[in-house]
Amino acid sequence: MSKKVDYKKDYKQFYMPKPVPDILFVPKMPFIMVDGSGDPNGEAFAMAVEALYSMSYSVRMSYKSKDVPVGYYDYTVFPLEGQWDLLDRSKPATDKSNFKYTVMIRQPDFLTEEGFERFWEQTKKKKQNPFLEKVRFEHAEDGWSCQMMHVGSFDNEPESFARMEAFCSENGFIRSSKIHREIYLSDPRRIEPSKMKTVLRFPVNKLNKP
Repeated sequence: MSKKVDYKKDYKQFYMPKPVPDILFVPKMPFIMVDGSGDPNGEAFAMAVEALYSMSYSVRMSYKSKDVPVGYYDYTVFPLEGQWDLLDRSKPATDKSNFKYTVMIRQPDFLTEEGFERFWEQTKKKKQNPFLEKVRFEHAEDGWSCQMMHVGSFDNEPESFARMEAFCSENGFIRSSKIHREIYLSDPRRIEPSKMKTVLRFPVNKLNKP
């Protein structure tokens, strides 16, 4: 079997950026995802995340099944990601009950729609989680983006976003959407807030020079 694919090494540019802003192109990638809204500290968000991990580990462990996916290779399960927006933009961004999100986990390139359906049916038989009914398989492309590693509490993210927007302005780019992506590299249950690492990313457009 070929060497194990580790996202921290093999896809370092997307998952291990430096703690300073940078511009990069993020290509199309396969994900399983779930939509939701409300406070991410609530039970619904936790169940959505649990559904994603249940599916992801079904795919990861499929090499032990009788029907191993074509092209299967060993890999590290990718980290949880979230794409965040607001239900009502007239409300402050600090109101967590107003959050709108899509949580997702990237999948290996060998996963197909047919394979997803098979793992989905298998997982539903093993796990009692209503959010499994909402899980879908989709390819997503962020395109040209600004990103950086945020070190610290989620509540301090606005400081990093301000740095990113200033960097864009200084380098001929502009943020093209209020929606942003977060990639969670730390488990908040095990690591103190000041040491947590989260990749922050938002889409950008290049400004036309006068």
